[in-house]
Amino acid sequence: MKDVYITRISKFLPNNPISNDEMEGILGQINGKPSRAKRIVLRNNGIKERYYAINSQGKITHTNAELTQEAITKLFDDSFTQNCMELLCCGTSSPDQLLPSHAAMVHGLLANKNLEINSASGICCAGMSSLKFGFLSVKSGNSNNAVCTGSERSSTRIQANMFNEEAVSLSSLEEQPIIAFKKDFLRWMLSDGAGAMLLENKKNEVGLSLKIDWMEAYSYAHELETCMYSGGEKIADGSIKPWTEYNSKEWLEESVFSVKQDVKILEKHVINKGVESLELVFKKHAKDPSDIDYFLPHLSSNYFAEKLKTGIKEKGLQIPESSWFTNLDKVGNVGSASIYLMLEELMYSGKLKKGDKIMLSVPESGRFSYAYAHLTVC
Repeated sequence: MKDVYITRISKFLPNNPISNDEMEGILGQINGKPSRAKRIVLRNNGIKERYYAINSQGKITHTNAELTQEAITKLFDDSFTQNCMELLCCGTSSPDQLLPSHAAMVHGLLANKNLEINSASGICCAGMSSLKFGFLSVKSGNSNNAVCTGSERSSTRIQANMFNEEAVSLSSLEEQPIIAFKKDFLRWMLSDGAGAMLLENKKNEVGLSLKIDWMEAYSYAHELETCMYSGGEKIADGSIKPWTEYNSKEWLEESVFSVKQDVKILEKHVINKGVESLELVFKKHAKDPSDIDYFLPHLSSNYFAEKLKTGIKEKGLQIPESSWFTNLDKVGNVGSASIYLMLEELMYSGKLKKGDKIMLSVPESGRFSYAYAHLTVC
């Protein structure tokens, strides 16, 4: 088995940062009315700026594949060109199309050479699944290097025009044309962007590298119902009726392809299962939580930060509060890309020193999955 090192990390955030006051001007108002949820959601999530692949005139500027390509291209130089790549792993929850796979479309844009590709689906954990596939490939000796990515283009799914047909349908039924909170809530949470990591079986000769010591993942889908979803609707028994069982008229009238989240289920389980899985991973690796120098939790909202800290303390896991590192307020919730954006900022911050221990923690509320990675600076 080979040692595996993250030797380079890059990011791409499209266009200019968008402030809270600018959001609705770009995303638009559903039925021409300001959102009732916006103020409450923004107050709780703590996000001050985010990025959209939409310009100030409302024109789409990048596909998800293009965001990913831009991030990957920043990894290359004369010592590692795009033709040196052996494996491309891409994770996202918002691919540009159902088929072909996201990784295939990114590879097509790179137009470099024949190589192995892998696409990881899911929500926030998709980026970590991408990273783990690359990690295991390099560790086993199947490949000498891997480029792994996490990316999202959520903005085009949360624009007002995606919900107009539903608002019209509600009006025709003499109901209030107000979009359900489970849909409107996420319009003020999600952002666009991409991150990329280069994994190699040797560390950098100059500068720091991050050795991946281990990665773990846990799913609670066997006991919990769906919380966050798209391409279907939740019915009375808690199951999801898929988009293929709706007619095309219903796709628009019920905003079937919008991203939805059951906030009651989220509140009930996301922290409890996160702390439970965190305890499992520390026990499995006989790891002392107090030994962590940098703890990078992917937070969808700052609302959960104190709840997570409290839950960790109640479990007796002594993760130093001084080790917490996040950039949610500056880049927003970029789903599967968020952990890449955090680690990129930390790696090039000048704060790291050899021997530092880093813990990556990524929850996913889709049906409650959690992914972790332990790194050592070398």
